[in-house]
Amino acid sequence: MRQKNYFCYNDNNKRYHTLNYFYQNKFHSKIFKISLNAGFTCPNIDGTVGTGGCIYCSNLGSGDFAGNKKESLTTQFYQIRDMIHKKWPEGKYIGYFQAHTNTYAPLPILKQKYEEILKIENVIGLSIATRPDSITEECLNYLEELSKRTFLTVELGLQTIHENTSKLINRCHSLECFEKMVRKLKERNIHVVIHIMNGLPFETKDMMLKTIQYINKLGIDGVKIHMLHVLKDTKLGLQYSQNPFPILTKNEYIDIVCDQLELLDPSIVIHRITGDPKKEDLIAPNWLLKKFDVLNSIDKELEKRNTYQGFQLSSQNFRKKIISENIHYHDQIYTFDESKETLNFLNTLVEQDHIFTSTTPPTQKGTLGFIYCNNPTLLCRNNLHYWQSLLHNRGIILIESKKTNDFYKEVGEEIFFLDTYFYTIKKN
Repeated sequence: MRQKNYFCYNDNNKRYHTLNYFYQNKFHSKIFKISLNAGFTCPNIDGTVGTGGCIYCSNLGSGDFAGNKKESLTTQFYQIRDMIHKKWPEGKYIGYFQAHTNTYAPLPILKQKYEEILKIENVIGLSIATRPDSITEECLNYLEELSKRTFLTVELGLQTIHENTSKLINRCHSLECFEKMVRKLKERNIHVVIHIMNGLPFETKDMMLKTIQYINKLGIDGVKIHMLHVLKDTKLGLQYSQNPFPILTKNEYIDIVCDQLELLDPSIVIHRITGDPKKEDLIAPNWLLKKFDVLNSIDKELEKRNTYQGFQLSSQNFRKKIISENIHYHDQIYTFDESKETLNFLNTLVEQDHIFTSTTPPTQKGTLGFIYCNNPTLLCRNNLHYWQSLLHNRGIILIESKKTNDFYKEVGEEIFFLDTYFYTIKKN
């Protein structure tokens, strides 16, 4: 049976905050990002901060699906838009400056390129991919002005919070530099999306989870979760061919992503949740070529766990999970917690006249499917046998406490989640 989904940012049973959901609620329209190549380079290529670029980047600078830089931005835009327009004639568009570092040029050039796209009909915003070390104060002032008249998103590459990995992949900027730029952008009320990458060489699962926990503290608006893929004609590709390092399997990646989603602030929008390489350029892993299979597998794993984005940030979520997994619609329930929040939640699970509280007497013995108590002193030792007698054969008692209780641990199962102890006790 399909588990009920209690994720709040949801209208199609997705268990994470999808970009489509965000766009629909903000613009009430189908929104498409049009990938563009404005012909920029990168300070990590031309020697300003480094040479050779990030070791995983192709010569297109992460713009493998962007337009042809030999053509004008307007031409690039219409070539892609015209294909979309056939299926979605009422759609609106965001110009996505994707390839290389898209604030790495004199301000007059940036203005010329950005404004060219903003003039196009039904363009409601810009998304600008760049580096945290490549936005000048002059550019910041312009971006702030731009954000007041269009929907502006600045995308910053982070990939990892771990400095040793950052040096290994040749990012050539510090975590302090990144954090400082996020703060400057947010102070100007500019929408910020950051990129992280799973499966970087020699990173453990714990390291990847720590990266997610870190970004929760930044106040960002969105995240792109990438899977490292090894491409031909890259430094990473050469290293991999000479000395292959472990690449995450599909199952490992899905497990890590689901753990990351459970730790991630639910208000943060997921702009991407897997890699998207070109088949002809890919060395490894081949499972990335089946994008929809990966996306479906993530959905299935979250459903199997009965969890969702932000689940591990609140013991309240865990309480809802236990209750929803142990109640059937026709069950009768007794609850010691008469708060509006608890009663409203229980009303989503069973018929209203099947919920009993301390203001109404319990039903006869052997009829209750569930008893919930958030005050363990109300279920003292002498009364526990009585409360158990009210349960039918598959019924349980759930006791919730901020402190451990040896007695309930002896007669039931103790589960500690965040700062809360949960005890489930079945009928003798």
